[in-house]
Formats: sequence, structure tokens, C-alpha cells
Amino acid sequence: MAITDLYNAEFMDHVSNPDYKYQMENPTCTHEGVNPSCGDELEFSVRLGDDGKIAEAAFTGRGCAISQASADIMSDLMLDKTPEQAIELCDLFERMVRGEVTDEDELAPLGDAEMLKDIAHMPARVKCAELAWRTLKEMLEARKGEGKAEAAKASD
Repeated sequence: MAITDLYNAEFMDHVSNPDYKYQMENPTCTHEGVNPSCGDELEFSVRLGDDGKIAEAAFTGRGCAISQASADIMSDLMLDKTPEQAIELCDLFERMVRGEVTDEDELAPLGDAEMLKDIAHMPARVKCAELAWRTLKEMLEARKGEGKAEAAKASD
């Protein structure tokens, strides 16, 4: 894969004009993610609607074009998803950028994020692409764990 295949107009639009890069007011939860190998860092926030689905997603931070574009693409994909659906998509994305899932039909739920599939051929950049996805997954799994702990306390 040529690096120029990844840095196409659609990809660069997510870097130059991200729709979801802003400080969210009153998020339901926020989580920080860091890629220590290159210094990319971001803070990801979501606001859950009354139906329990992700109503708003946003990120702030700095990093390479791949981490920033990946965060913007992911933010758009996660709108109207339940936390469980979001975690499943994060898992699928991670398997895609590691080259474990390559079938286009299996990758279809990722939508525009599928444009990052060739990251699998650039091992040094996988962590850049995964940063936002890993951060969201950690945040949602921690939130799910907190809910179980609160339920256990309530039943005591």
C-alpha cells in the first residue's frame, strides 16, 4: 500500500475540518487516552440520550493525522449507538487495523472507518489509528462496570 492511498481527500477532510473536535458541555462521561509511543493524546467525551444511546460525541487533543482523522470518523459512527454497539464496533475496528478481519461484508458496519483498513500494513501506525477507539471502549466498559457496582450496592 502506498501511503498516498491513505491520505486521500476524504481522509484529509477529517484532519483539516473535523466535525467532532470540540470541548463538549455537560458530557455523560469523559476519558483520556494517550499513545505513549508517539505522544498522541486525546480526551473523548460522550453524552448519552434518555434512550441510553450516544447522542453526542466529541474529542479534543493533539496528534498525528491518523489519530485525529480516526477520532473524527469514529465520533460520527458512534452517534445513535448503544454503549454495547459502540464497544462491538471498537472491537471490530481494532481487529481490522491489526489485519485480523479483512472481509468487506464483515467490515461494512464500520462505514467510513473502513478507509483505515490499510493501516494493518503499517504496524507503527496501528496505535495511532486505535487511540480514539480504545479510549471510547475503555470509557464505556468502565461506565458499565460502575453501573454493576452501583446495582450491587443497591441490593445490599
